[in-house]
Amino acid sequence: MRTSLVSLSLMLALGGFACNRGPSGSTVVSADASASSAAPNDAASVPTFTTTATPAFSASAAPSGAPSASASAATTDDSAAPASSAPPSASAIASAAQASGSAGAADAEPPLKDADGKLLPQTEDKPSLDSPLFKRHLDSLVQAIVNDDPELAKAFFFPVEAYEAVKAIKEPGKDWKRRLFRAFEKSVHQYHKKLGKHAEGTKLVRLDVDEERAKWMKPGSEGNKLGYYRVTKSHLILEDGKGKERKFELTSMISWRGEWYVVHLHGFK
Repeated sequence: MRTSLVSLSLMLALGGFACNRGPSGSTVVSADASASSAAPNDAASVPTFTTTATPAFSASAAPSGAPSASASAATTDDSAAPASSAPPSASAIASAAQASGSAGAADAEPPLKDADGKLLPQTEDKPSLDSPLFKRHLDSLVQAIVNDDPELAKAFFFPVEAYEAVKAIKEPGKDWKRRLFRAFEKSVHQYHKKLGKHAEGTKLVRLDVDEERAKWMKPGSEGNKLGYYRVTKSHLILEDGKGKERKFELTSMISWRGEWYVVHLHGFK
């Protein structure tokens, strides 16, 4: 038995993978150590996998009177059941759930209403171009143009509930649907058509915004009963699939609770 264990240890040591004992009894299996030593400062170049494995053999000696370990190892009966790995621990499941929840929270849209279903109030917070939400929304607009699908950027369009609260006009919800969002859809289609056969692979280079044009629009200044920030004549700079820079107007954005939203993509309509 001891000879078999020594032989097994030598085989593992000479193989293409190095096995190390990880926390909580896990086994960390990494690529050949020679690859790691070749690039000691590039941890990303060494793929690492973590598994929970049950060792097939025990290094401890069997107590007297116990069945021979060598006899068990030599068994080749096809009816023998294969060893099953241990189920994940409760703490591992909880950690995975927490990680999944954190990722979902990072991608979630900010709430528009409170727990009672009432629209949250407007604020006078000036939006930032560095906001994570704004950057995510801007990426969604680029994807909408590239894929000719306005729905991909709908979260970046000024929310209909907020529009109903802001505008002092008759049936603002219908105006949002029949005029504003319809014009947005049309502009996305137009921009996709301008990219032509080089739409695939298009990426965002930058968004040019003249922040000096960002102004607080007081109630009553443009048919509004609530105030908001507005900035006009911004420009999307895209690089198409051929590597050529293309310029597209982003006509107007207004704020809701400290974030920028599109209301007019190409022209005031």
